[in-house]
Amino acid sequence: MLTIDDLRPLPKVALHDHLDGGLRPETVLEHCAEVGHQLPASDPETLRRWFYEAADSGSLVRYLETFEHTVAAMQTAEHLRRVAAEFVIDQARDGVVYAEARWAPEQHLRRGLSMADAVEAVRDGLREGMVAATAEGNRIVARQIVTSMRHAEPTLEVAELALAYRDDSVCGFDIAGAEDGFPPARFVEAFGFLKRNNMFFTIHAGEAFGLPSIWEAVQVCGADRLGHGVRIVEDIELSDGAAKLGRLAAYVRDARIPLEVAPSSNLQTGIATTMADHPVDLLKDLGFNVTVNCDNRLMSATTMSREFALLSETFGWDLDDVEWCTVNAMRAAFLHHDQRESLIREVIRPAYAAARAA
Repeated sequence: MLTIDDLRPLPKVALHDHLDGGLRPETVLEHCAEVGHQLPASDPETLRRWFYEAADSGSLVRYLETFEHTVAAMQTAEHLRRVAAEFVIDQARDGVVYAEARWAPEQHLRRGLSMADAVEAVRDGLREGMVAATAEGNRIVARQIVTSMRHAEPTLEVAELALAYRDDSVCGFDIAGAEDGFPPARFVEAFGFLKRNNMFFTIHAGEAFGLPSIWEAVQVCGADRLGHGVRIVEDIELSDGAAKLGRLAAYVRDARIPLEVAPSSNLQTGIATTMADHPVDLLKDLGFNVTVNCDNRLMSATTMSREFALLSETFGWDLDDVEWCTVNAMRAAFLHHDQRESLIREVIRPAYAAARAA
């Protein structure tokens, strides 16, 4: 069984990690004190526990309510820069060599920033974080995915922002927030605009809502990746130890559409009751393009190393399984092909080969 300590030195790839879901509690406390936002706790450890317990309700709606406090701590350029820099440093300390931070610029305008100001602040913070990580001896590449909130009135504004900064730290686009009642096709104009302009995008689908959401994300909107996507299991019939894939499940698998699976987060939002019931192992065994992610490290009290340790403890995953998922994620990254393959060839493969030989 692999432990967190075994896994931390190994290279990992974080594709699905929300910037406003991974703040340090100390940072939340300091920023909220500066802006006069009331928090449910006054010391870092108590606040850390509160975020986890509030998110651990089995409801995506309740889970999303915790973001009221982290978003409040990200309303100035200085605050956004710090949060982005700490995002990179914390990921690098956990062995992450490539990370995409997704967040919604429209949620960070309360104190006078424009969305472009906010994107530039995050850009600068990511850059600062990469420099700081290098100084600590950790190699990491970090990019941002800009996100539209799916319950808001659909516009092209954030998609246009993604294009404007596509060569300046922004690598993709997403829609996030409550899935049930807000189908992906509401943003089909934005997705079509991005597709015509050769821009990558991922879509949250198959988390709080099932197969119709996945079908729309894939077949109507043309998603390059699926955020979560685990409810594709509802199109898989198990009988006498054999699995029969429905047409949609077969398409998602055969088209190699990456699934951004976040096991601990999925338990909190009610996809499964225990890790042993989570479909990630079944999806891996059936050959789906599985990647493993944290989603929100603060709310789930987790790291990439912890996620893989839980999968090793629960399903017996070994170094080969972890490397397989890591290579899947690197090849699914919104990064140029040559840069992806360079990280696989020069960083990921050698590290896992050395770990197996040790």
